[in-house]
Order: sequence, then structure tokens, then C-alpha cells
Amino acid sequence: MNHTLHDIIGIGFGPANIALAIALEELAPQLSVRFLERRASAAWQPGMMLESSDIQNHPLRDLVTPRNPRSRYSFTNFLHEHNRLYEHLNLPLHYPLRLEYAQYVSWAADCFSRQVEYGREVVDLAPIAAADGSLAHYRVRCADGAEYLARCVVLAPGRTPNIPEPFNRAADPRVVHLNHYLPALERMKAAGGSRVAVIGGSQSAVEILLHASAESGVSRVAGVTRNFGYRQKDTSPFSDEVYFPAFVDAFFAASPEHKAKLRRELVYTNYSSADIDVLNQLYVKQYANRLQGKDSLALLTCMETEACEPRADGVALRMRHFLSGETREETADLVVLATGFLDLGEGAKRERWPRVLESVSPLLRSERQTVEIELDYRVRLQGAADQGAPLYLNGLCESTHGMGDAGSFSLLALRSQAIVQSLERRLREFADGAARA
Repeated sequence: MNHTLHDIIGIGFGPANIALAIALEELAPQLSVRFLERRASAAWQPGMMLESSDIQNHPLRDLVTPRNPRSRYSFTNFLHEHNRLYEHLNLPLHYPLRLEYAQYVSWAADCFSRQVEYGREVVDLAPIAAADGSLAHYRVRCADGAEYLARCVVLAPGRTPNIPEPFNRAADPRVVHLNHYLPALERMKAAGGSRVAVIGGSQSAVEILLHASAESGVSRVAGVTRNFGYRQKDTSPFSDEVYFPAFVDAFFAASPEHKAKLRRELVYTNYSSADIDVLNQLYVKQYANRLQGKDSLALLTCMETEACEPRADGVALRMRHFLSGETREETADLVVLATGFLDLGEGAKRERWPRVLESVSPLLRSERQTVEIELDYRVRLQGAADQGAPLYLNGLCESTHGMGDAGSFSLLALRSQAIVQSLERRLREFADGAARA
């Protein structure tokens, strides 16, 4: 066990906690911090690193610029240090390529390599109580047995994939979430498979359909969606104000009923929809196939998937057209679930809290049987424990803070600032109380 008592342990080192590392260096360099990441190195969405895909996000909404435009960790400075600022500015693209933004994320992560331990998968987070019932610190345990102590924990584990019915009953390596698309595609081709089915109507679903249909060795690609067609994303500048910091405050203060109303209204700013450029590409590709009499690309709309059955010759999908009632079967060598991620809460597509918080769950203060979060992203705890060592969620807070917490870069920098300012204040108060005692 590492007996060093760190001020902060960060669990996960993706974009959210990379932004936190930058904020800590620039706002609170006196605090000691250690990040634990299960991957062997820094990587952002490696399973979806499609060559022509963009990030659907203004490049200045990066890891730091909205908080500190003068920071050396900005995307603009990354381009400058790699001598390609002018080339990037000359690109005929609205948004940066995902490939380049992934390089930016890795570059920023490498700047903090001395604070990160890779290959450390955190499996348990145990609260350690002080004599007065408050929390003295946390003990963080990893899968390899390594343990760490911290006065504060910032949890950024990424979102849990949503595996809906009936796919959750098909435990088969040929049925994967989109997070694992590229390695699964390579495995399929190596095994001699050539048929791909993509479930869902999101931006990622359309991007995967375009990518798979252009791959050599892929003979058929089927897109399956419950919708009438593939819907265009709501890109109105008025709707995009959900990514303003002022919307976070307004959404957080809203009643549960008003939160639900806002989420229903704003769902197509981020979910079950795609940008018009990829929709146009998909429509033209489908039309060109029809002109040539090809069936290599099939878009199966209005389809409810009733069964997913792994067989020796592929994965059989049994579907029903919800308008006509007609059933059909499609067999694929790879089924990709572009079905989104779980949010915190109760009900469909929800989880009560991230699994790593199971040991803390008796202390989670929750009238609704799910984790409750303050405006500063601090997790509420029961009784005296709420006055001790703080615990934060860096991300995963869409149900309380709105669409800006839905995996977007838009508010990473400002969220990190809120967390750093809060934990610095809490640690100072905790230290002052201990000194008085």
C-alpha cells in the first residue's frame, strides 16, 4: 500500500480529468495529485477513431481555453507547437478532425505523465471515517492490489455503455458497443466475416455506416433504427445555448418536472440524430447503390429488434416493422450498438451511481435512490460524512447539470474550474478544523 496521503486522487485520465490536471496546475499548484487510469496510455475514443470524422465541437471549446485563453495547453498552442497552425486554418472543414483532436488530447496528457499511473484499474473506493463521524480520507484500491490514500477523490470514469434489450442477452464477442467498433471490425475481417449491422440512429451510427460500407472486404452493411428515418441534429444557435455556463445554473435550479421537459425538448441537440453532412453522404450512397442494383447498403427503418441470436454462421437479428407488422431477419458477422450511454438516475437508460462507488453507497444522501450532486459537482453524503473529505463527479452529471455534461468538450474547462475552486476551499476548511481540534 502507498501510505502517502495525497490531497487528490483522480480516477480516470480522459479529457475530463486532463482538463482538471491543467486547472490544478494553473489554479492550485500547491495541491498534491495522483491520477489512476486503467488504459496503458492516454487515448480518446480509440475504438471510434474514424479517419474522416470530425468532433462536432468548436475547437476553442477545448480543455482550457474557455477558462484561460492564455494557457499553453490550448488546442491553438498545440497546433503552433506542431507547426501546423496555418495548414489547419486552411482546412475546408467546419470542425477539426477527430484524429487531430485525439492527438491534442494525448499531447496534453503527456504533459502530466509524472502525475499519472497507467494500467491502474480502480475497483473500490472506501471512505475512512474520523472520530467525529466525518470522513478523514478515502482508500482507493486497484485491480492489481495497489492502494492509495487521498483527502479528496475526483471520479471521471467515463459513461457506462447502454446495452438495451434484446442485445443484453446476447453475450457474444460479435455484438459490441460502438466504443469497440474498430478492433471488432478487424477481428471480424480476420475471421472471414463480411456483414455488419449497426443499431441506432445517432451521429455515431451514421458515421459507422459510412465507414463500414467503404471498407474493403465488407459485403453488406445494414443500418437498423426504430425511427422513420435518420434525423438531422438540432444545430440551431438558440438550442446550442445548452452548452453555455448560464444554462448549467438554470438547469440545476429547475424542478424535476422542468428538467424533464427541457430534456425532452433538447434531446435532438445531442441524441438520436446526426449532422446534415453525414446524413447527405449516407443518402447519396444509398441512392447510388439503388442505381447500380446493389444491396450492399440497407437502411432498415421503423424496425424494432425483437431477438438477437448468436449462431455459428453469424448473429441473427429478428425485426418487426412497427407500421406494417412485417417481420424479417438479418444475419451479420458483427453487430455494432450505437445505442448511447447510461445517465445517472432511476428508470430506463439510467444507473444509480458508477459501480466504483458501491462501497460509498451507504453514505450517498439520496431520497430518490440515486446519487445527488451539488452545483460544484460534489457528491452529497449523509450526516457528518458530508462535512469531511469531499468526493466529486467530473462528468456523468447530465441529469443534474444539463446537456453540457453529455460527453461534450464544451464545458470541460469551466467544470474543472468549479471543481478545483470547491475542493481547494473544502480542503482548506478541513485542514483548519483539524488544526483547531
